[in-house]
Amino acid sequence: MTQPRVLLTNPIDPQVALELRRHAEVRTASALDFDALRHQARDADYLVVRAQLPEDIFEATPRLRAAVRHGAGLDMIPVAAASRHGVAVANVPGVNAVTVAEYAVGQMLNLARMLPRIDTLVRTESWAAARQRADDATDLGGKTLAIVGMGQIGQSLARICALGFGMRVLGVRRSPAADTEITRFVTLEQALPEADYLVIACPLTPQTRGLIGSTELARLKPGARLVNVARGPVVEEAALVEALRSGRLAGAALDVFETQPLAEASPLRGLPNVLLSPHLAGITRESMRRMSEGVLSQLLAMFSGQLPVHLCNPEAGAAILSRWASLTEQP
Repeated sequence: MTQPRVLLTNPIDPQVALELRRHAEVRTASALDFDALRHQARDADYLVVRAQLPEDIFEATPRLRAAVRHGAGLDMIPVAAASRHGVAVANVPGVNAVTVAEYAVGQMLNLARMLPRIDTLVRTESWAAARQRADDATDLGGKTLAIVGMGQIGQSLARICALGFGMRVLGVRRSPAADTEITRFVTLEQALPEADYLVIACPLTPQTRGLIGSTELARLKPGARLVNVARGPVVEEAALVEALRSGRLAGAALDVFETQPLAEASPLRGLPNVLLSPHLAGITRESMRRMSEGVLSQLLAMFSGQLPVHLCNPEAGAAILSRWASLTEQP
C-alpha cells in the first residue's frame, strides 16, 4: 500500500518527524510564498500547518484529506473553504498553554522591573544609571490582572499570577461563568478601569477583531500595561501606539502584530516602553515536542481511516468522509 504523503509548512520536532517517516512520505515546504506552497501541496494527502495558508489552497490540492494545525489557533487555515471541499481540519489545543502563560508572566516582570532597559544601561552607560531606574520599578504582588480570553492559556496564567504572585485576577470571556477561588469573571467594560495589567489571550474571530481600540485603551487606569499573546488584529495598533506615546499606557509587551513580520517602519520599533518579540510566546523545546506529538497522533488516526479527535469542522463530517471514500477508490 502506498504511504500517505505529508507536507509540512515548517519543520516539526526531529524525533517526532522520524516517527512520522515510519508511516508516511514526509516533505517540508521549501518556500512559504503562496504560489510555491500551492505547487508543493498538489500531491499531498495531509498538510501540517505552521504558516498562513492562502484562501484558495484547497482548490489546488486534489488529493488532500486533512490540514492539521501544529498548534491551536485556526486563523492560519481557511476553515470554511476546507469544509466546502470536504477537507478535515484538526488542531492540537492546549499543549502550549503553560508555555504561553509563562511568556506572559516573564514579560509582565520585564515591564514591572524594567529589566531590558536596566540591562542596556549597565552595558552602555553606568552601574549607577541602571540602579537609579529601580526607583520606578513595581511589584506584581497585589496588582490586578485582567485576562481577556479564559481558555487554557488564560486559566494557566490566572493560576500562576494568583497563586504565585498574589495578584487579583479578573477574567473576561464570551459567555458568563461562575467565579472561582482565583478568578472573578466580569465584562470587559468592568475589567478595564481596574486592570494594572491587561493580557490579551483570546482567539481571533470576527467578534474579537479590533476588540481593544482607542475607547477601551482610554478606559484603562493611567499607568496600566498591556501584554498581547493572542493575535495582532485583536488590538488596534494605531490606537495602541497613541496610548503608549501619550503615556496613558506605561508599557506593552507584544508578541503578535496586525501585519507579520513587523514592518521596519512600524512606529512600535521606536517606542522605548514596548517589548517586541516575533510571535514566539508558545515556542519552547518542550512545547514544540508536545505539539508535534499531538499532530502525529491526529495523523495516525486519520491514516487508519478515523476522524481526528480534535476535528475543528465537525459540521463537514459527512463531506469529509465522502471525500475520503472517493480518494480511496481512485487508482
